[in-house]
Amino acid sequence: MGSELIYLPATETLALLRAREVSALEVAEASLRRVEEVDGRVNAVVTVTADLALAQARALDDAMARGEEPGPLHGLPIAYKDLTDTAGVRTTYGSPLFADHVPGSDALVVRRARAAGAVTIGKTNTPEFGTGSHTVNAVFGATRNPYDLTRSAGGSSGGSAAALAAGMVALADGSDMGGSLRNPASFCNVVGLRPTPGRVPDHSPTAAWFTLGVPGPMARTVADAALLMSVISGFAPTSPFAVREDGSLFAGPLESDLSGLRVAYSPDLGGLPVDPRTAAVTARAPEVLAGLGARVERADLDLSGAEDAFRVLRAWHYLNAFGGLPADQVGPNVAWNVDQGRRVTAADLARAERLRSLLFHRAAAFFDTYDVLLAPVSQVPPFPVEEPYVTEVAGTPMPDYLAWMRSAYWISVLHAPAASVPCGFTPEGLPVGVQIIARPWADLTVLKVAHAFERATGHGARRPSLSPPSG
Repeated sequence: MGSELIYLPATETLALLRAREVSALEVAEASLRRVEEVDGRVNAVVTVTADLALAQARALDDAMARGEEPGPLHGLPIAYKDLTDTAGVRTTYGSPLFADHVPGSDALVVRRARAAGAVTIGKTNTPEFGTGSHTVNAVFGATRNPYDLTRSAGGSSGGSAAALAAGMVALADGSDMGGSLRNPASFCNVVGLRPTPGRVPDHSPTAAWFTLGVPGPMARTVADAALLMSVISGFAPTSPFAVREDGSLFAGPLESDLSGLRVAYSPDLGGLPVDPRTAAVTARAPEVLAGLGARVERADLDLSGAEDAFRVLRAWHYLNAFGGLPADQVGPNVAWNVDQGRRVTAADLARAERLRSLLFHRAAAFFDTYDVLLAPVSQVPPFPVEEPYVTEVAGTPMPDYLAWMRSAYWISVLHAPAASVPCGFTPEGLPVGVQIIARPWADLTVLKVAHAFERATGHGARRPSLSPPSG
């Protein structure tokens, strides 16, 4: 049954495990076998923890044999982004400076997933310190898109997205500042949820109040992402803005009647350039929701100020987090961000905070009229893996490596939950996701709408052939 297990939804694999129709050891072995078969071409799981996975799986099987109640993620293979600390397991952050780094403790998401019975398969690739939406670094090289090995898997959670798409794991974690959960999900035809900040509490010794970067779940289905959310979300005192609601909020059924749901559709978020291939795919999304009974209107949320606010706050964060590292030993993207941070003034920070406050209140008024906003995740489909970043979108030059990600990072400033769900494919067979956004703390609304969209379209069920690159 091993070959059938690799693409089963996590919820279905969990049902088989609970019914003892398959063992945790069999599931772990199937996952590790798949990594061995395909990851040499994809380069998604950069540190494989086979011995740990098999030991965890055997312990879970023994516990079941003793009659112990299985946890909510019992026996499900998971891989953690190489930014996520894992005790005793190499965690490089994609940086040569940390190529041999082994943390002494687990991040909160790891502790919660392990306690729920998840089996650790390994660590997934990320750009250096998660910098950029293309997963490549000097330690492990580039992660390739399972749907076309000549293309990028996106980033910065590109290893997680590619591992899911290739059937290597059932679940994965990620993190998102400027689109790092949503962009790779779009590129790899999987689901990525950027939760409301504080929904999945983080721990930062230097920037505890920073809300642009958040941890979150990735999976092949919306229900699987909700399952992982039910475990990793919930209050923790490590974050000063941790949401008090319990993670069990996400454990219930996602089926929902969308009749009367108020949907705003913005094909370009108010004028951003969008590749015609991406635009053609996302243009079909409003009809899907309308067919499910939603009231869909063409409407733009006023996002003026989002560009300035995001860039100032991001630059400040990079100086705070990485300004002490030797400039000649970090990559060009990190060095550029730190340099931008050194240029930030008190007046810049004050302006960014004012702009962000205005955006928050404008979005609140917008979501009094609409329940969700539908928009592109990325302005382009997956681009050639050899290119460091997108330099032009629909004929418009991009001034730097960040600019092509505006459709994702403008949303990051809103303190709002946003998901990428598979929306279709370009004529070349490249995946395209659509972004579903709601007001802050309405994460469950996002998941329910995404689930209905997923069920109505079935795009997420299309699997990659993993054919070798041409030439």
